[in-house]
Amino acid sequence: MITIFITVIITSSITSLLFLMREEQHFAGLRIFTSKTAFDIHDTMATSDGFPASFYGEPGVLGMLSNGISAFIVLLQNFNTAHTGIAPVGVENILAGVHLILIGGICQLVAGLLSFRKYDHLSGTAFIGYAALWGSYGATRIYIGALAEPPTSSIVYQTMNNLSQSTYMMSNMTLNATTEIPVSHLGQSMKESAIAGLVPFILLSFLLAFCSATVNYIMPFVFGAITATLVFEAVGLVASTWALVVSGVLELLILIFAIYGSAALLFKGLTQRLVLKGFGTPLFNVLLLGTPNSGSVQSIGQEKKKNTKYAEPMALGFFCDTVAPFIFAFYSFGYVKSFGLGAVWVSIISVAQLFSSYYAHLRQDCYHTTKFGLHATYWLIKAWDEFVVSALTVENSLLISGREAMVGNWFFVVSGVVLCVGSLNMDVLELIHNLLFVLLTISTIPQIPLQAYYIFFGVACSLFTAASLYGTFARLINTIAEKSLIPVGPQPISSERLQKTLTCGRYKDGRQEALPQTDQASDALFYISNGVAALSALHTRLSSSNPSFLNLTVPWVLISGAIIQAYVSRLQVMGGGRFGSVISSSYVAVWATWSWFRFAGDLIQLPKEASYGFAAGAIAFLVINTFLMLIAAYRNLVLLFLTTVMEVVLVCFLLSTLQRLPYQLEIAMLALLSIICIYGALASLVNCIFFGRLLPMGPSLLKEKVKEESSPELPCTVANSRLTSGLLKIAGLLEEGGVCGVPTDTVYALAASCKNPLAIEKIYGIKDRPAEKPICICISSVEQLVAARPPFSPLLWEFMRNVYPGGISCIVSKGDWLYKLGVGPAYDRVGTKDSIMIRVPDHTVIVHLCDITGPLAITSANPSGEADSTHHSMVINRLGHKIQGVLCDGDSNEVVASTVVNCLKIDEGTITIVREGCVPAIKVQHIFERVKNTMV
Repeated sequence: MITIFITVIITSSITSLLFLMREEQHFAGLRIFTSKTAFDIHDTMATSDGFPASFYGEPGVLGMLSNGISAFIVLLQNFNTAHTGIAPVGVENILAGVHLILIGGICQLVAGLLSFRKYDHLSGTAFIGYAALWGSYGATRIYIGALAEPPTSSIVYQTMNNLSQSTYMMSNMTLNATTEIPVSHLGQSMKESAIAGLVPFILLSFLLAFCSATVNYIMPFVFGAITATLVFEAVGLVASTWALVVSGVLELLILIFAIYGSAALLFKGLTQRLVLKGFGTPLFNVLLLGTPNSGSVQSIGQEKKKNTKYAEPMALGFFCDTVAPFIFAFYSFGYVKSFGLGAVWVSIISVAQLFSSYYAHLRQDCYHTTKFGLHATYWLIKAWDEFVVSALTVENSLLISGREAMVGNWFFVVSGVVLCVGSLNMDVLELIHNLLFVLLTISTIPQIPLQAYYIFFGVACSLFTAASLYGTFARLINTIAEKSLIPVGPQPISSERLQKTLTCGRYKDGRQEALPQTDQASDALFYISNGVAALSALHTRLSSSNPSFLNLTVPWVLISGAIIQAYVSRLQVMGGGRFGSVISSSYVAVWATWSWFRFAGDLIQLPKEASYGFAAGAIAFLVINTFLMLIAAYRNLVLLFLTTVMEVVLVCFLLSTLQRLPYQLEIAMLALLSIICIYGALASLVNCIFFGRLLPMGPSLLKEKVKEESSPELPCTVANSRLTSGLLKIAGLLEEGGVCGVPTDTVYALAASCKNPLAIEKIYGIKDRPAEKPICICISSVEQLVAARPPFSPLLWEFMRNVYPGGISCIVSKGDWLYKLGVGPAYDRVGTKDSIMIRVPDHTVIVHLCDITGPLAITSANPSGEADSTHHSMVINRLGHKIQGVLCDGDSNEVVASTVVNCLKIDEGTITIVREGCVPAIKVQHIFERVKNTMV
């Protein structure tokens, strides 16, 4: 039965992953210039249980089944242990661990990635977080299972002996090389490590259960049962079998709730109806967490700018920043004696944090791309650094001298300061979090005496964990509500003031140099990864006389220079630049080869003949880097300087293979390379945050020749809105099933006739709009609505007459009256199953167009996630090659979209401001109160 489950889950995961890769590849090459004050027109139609009329997938089915089956696997082991009184050994634990990694880890990871694609903040965060949990717990069982049986060879025994010695080394730094600790003690250390990993997941799982209660009433039971299960699993590691029995009962509940929730989601996706209850109705309203003040727009909760393609990954990033430092704090305070298993837990959660960085990159959020990528790099390096330290059998003096050589940590300190600068115009929570990260990096600098090192590091990790836990809760609730309900503090410094400060007064009246197309959101992370690798390689000079200590350098250079830079290469491939990831991919090979030859080579005692092979490779790198310098000349001076200095570094690498290396030259070049990377990271991050060249990167020395065209051909039909012939031309295109850009009383919109359902379907592909985002309809007047005779209450009619025509969109109940209005053929393509949003714009052109064509389905004329189009030239440039025509009317009347009002409960005396746009929310409330009082 379990085998069948595994086969089904893995097959569906592979299929889903292929779909995910195809969808995200479609996004590659798009350059998104977002605005912090822009709103997506008509992109919000919020109802408590509404979902789009068009079919879409439900990755929650895969996510909840993965949790249920993973819990079932652990349940079988717990009940068997409680029944027989014998804990699982050897192969049993290993197989259970493999199953947990495949099902709870990989399959649930796919569900989380697909949930982010569906703009589902909660599910994306929860599924990827739980994927890290089950993957780590599976690795723990494999680890314990592998140690359950005595070693059968002298090599294995010696390895086990070394690991056993490391458990004692951290409490007593002077070791006897012949000391032997029983394998059972090492198993106890593994259990301690598992407890250290489970505790933060218990806290985070409780937060997920609480947050999910604001969305539906199935997921809270699933996540709540997982929370209780983790508590008793942790107790069961140190207590008697009663805790395993309780844990097994709770795991059975997880399975039952997961099956029901999966069935409910599956039927909902197949039938487009809520056949089984549980989704769509929250246990309590998330808005109850706030205390709105009707006199303040901030308190009402102005809707944030949304990227409508991908969910916000900030909560996931804070989630990972809670788990990793908590494990380090346990280790630093001496509760965990060996960091072997701890390194595995931290590595897995670091991979999850790289996914949060990845989705931030897809949203063109360079700040969070850099921040979470930097944090993941730091956790990975520190995890394997501590593992290597704990596994080495060296004397105290050698260990101290080795730590003094660890200069790479200074680059993390500087990078943390760079992030602080980048967060000055965000909120207080972000700034405090970055300041604590700086404290965390300072606590591990090599100048701190070893006696105080772990205490300082542990305290810093504890403070960072607390801030990250609060950040997880705040970001998750605020992204679910799309309002600032949980306080995160005001903006420390206004964007304009920060820009003026960074540019030393060169920034005036909002004018700044445009950001070149070659700059990407991943550039800052590229400079950081190379800077950490370069500065870390500096201690080769000191450690070369101590071959036993060379292992300490491998995590620093290899992880930052090769592993993380390989991730950066993937991001830059998606950036759509002319040269893509050529430079970063090449430097992956450079730093990987450097680590292998300079550090690992001495340990395995490579023969002298092997050095000649590395010499040939160094020559090849030198030749390749000359071409990289040519590529950098097309970019900017900073990148050109970096590649030029790297050429000298490669010369030093070649000389080291020939035993002719002048160490002073290498140290100078590596230090210079680090300085260039520090400035490159700062400038790239600041410029990308403010979408302009605030800090100079230098001009490109080589420029491409652009072929001039005297009269470029327009990509689509254009018509003048002031001419009747132009209006008729666009109307004809709409009647023929085309999609056209049209002006409204707010910003430009894409329009399709409700007589042509296929044209409405085209809109989703044209702007890369998620299928779950409904489209509203536009009519010419309230009288056109009266003729359709919808069953509206007198209060709703009076409210509409007071706000129409104008920049307000009303969400009302859907019904057969839409057929009389002329929406008939497109009934299932607009709105949700039960509701529809109506616009009556205060704009003569669009009103006349609706009189000619009938109701139009409209949405913003911009690729999803980008700023609104405020001029017809923006529509032509962005979407002209995908649509049939544009009705040109010059500048739009507004720079933000309409205000969306939910009128579904107007008969109960309440309306809800779903999104505040061009009409202030307080004004809408005043109109409604006046109308309501008049009706009474």
